[in-house]
Amino acid sequence: MLLLQTLGLLAVHALSWLAVCHALLNKRDPRSALGWSAASLLLPGVGPLLYAIFGISRAERRGSKIVRRFVHEEDGDCREIPAERLPEGVAHMEHPGHRLTRRPLSEGNALTPLFNGDEAYPAMLKAIEQAKRHVFLVTYIFNDGVVGAAFAASLSAAAARGVDVRVLVDGVGMLYSWNKPWKKLSEHGVRTATFLPPRLFPPSFAVNLRNHRKMLICDEIAFTGGMNISDNNLQNARKNCVQDMHFTCMGPIVGQLRHAFLRNWSFARNEDDFSSFESPPQAGKSLCRVVMDGPATDTDVLNDLFCGVINAARRSIRIMTPYFLPSRDLVSSLRSAAHRGVDVRVVVPAENNLPFVHWAMLRLLPALLEAGVRVWMRPKPFAHTKLLVIDGRYSQIGSANLDARSLRLNFELNMEVFDVSLYEKLAGHVDGVIEQSREITLAGLKGQSLPVRLRNAACWVFSPYL
Repeated sequence: MLLLQTLGLLAVHALSWLAVCHALLNKRDPRSALGWSAASLLLPGVGPLLYAIFGISRAERRGSKIVRRFVHEEDGDCREIPAERLPEGVAHMEHPGHRLTRRPLSEGNALTPLFNGDEAYPAMLKAIEQAKRHVFLVTYIFNDGVVGAAFAASLSAAAARGVDVRVLVDGVGMLYSWNKPWKKLSEHGVRTATFLPPRLFPPSFAVNLRNHRKMLICDEIAFTGGMNISDNNLQNARKNCVQDMHFTCMGPIVGQLRHAFLRNWSFARNEDDFSSFESPPQAGKSLCRVVMDGPATDTDVLNDLFCGVINAARRSIRIMTPYFLPSRDLVSSLRSAAHRGVDVRVVVPAENNLPFVHWAMLRLLPALLEAGVRVWMRPKPFAHTKLLVIDGRYSQIGSANLDARSLRLNFELNMEVFDVSLYEKLAGHVDGVIEQSREITLAGLKGQSLPVRLRNAACWVFSPYL
């Protein structure tokens, strides 16, 4: 009996040290590694068990398998632009994206902003109706309603006339609507797939590995941005109205978006389908680059890109985002920019559809306000728009929010755009919203009651998981 007890005790302590070694070798944050190491050693048996359940990032492990499945990295639709051909002031802003993605800028593109579903949906439906070869749609949410029915009818009609129509919906995003109009598309010749849907047999509950990308590619025209397919994006919506922005894309960048879709499709359908397509002709003067990010990549691509371009800013930074819980690195970059005299302005919703995210944000804002970053709260309806515009030429659009879920757990797609004309439109939009918004002050935050500040702090503690 004594021998068994001794062996059991040794096994428990061996597991504790095994957990410590795993945490030291795999955790990126030293505070996380220290915390789990201490828990494993101070709570023999219990600490390693907790670490096995909550500390090991299965999101990253499974995400790495997904990334390895995407074996075709380049689409061949753009060639390296010599540095001497880049417009003045572009090279230093272009460098971070080039290093992180290993993808050159695509020249000869045209982008048009579309405000809310009232502008975006008619343009998207028209493109589907005019498509002759292929229609590829990926979205996080495809809700039932007037908009969903219109898209389902248009997609079905395209398939009926012989167009290659494919629809990919996220496995968790599809749960937002009880009735799923896209589910019946297969009856009309549309190929459909879901991205990592939760299921019991075999068990799969990857709730953190979400495909948050939004793209529609119809032959030589594409659409991307932050907008889902839902009646909420119509400004006459009776409840839960959402403001958002999408973009029409033309030119060779359409090829990058098409390739991005096929990478997602190949994983979701468990098939290697990278058909050959002709590169779309040049259509404008925008220099663009698609940026894809997801768990288990060697670097946090979007987080590092945000930090890189913000650190490169010289005059002004404007940010619009629905969820503002930036990483420590991003907070440091924003503070540094403000300290060196860059005009840093952030616009967030006054009322958020996720109140706990809003409360957590209020707790971290003082560190930014003290450095000179200015923050405004825009009035209702809730704004889901995501924009970053810098120094008169650089714009970044797409699906990613400035929070841990987008920057660490979701599969996201953003686009860098170097174009003075587009910059002026987007910066003008941000400035117009600021004129109608209320600025947050340090005095106002410090004047909040103790219960409110405690509530905000409690939500902030869990901000890495919100």
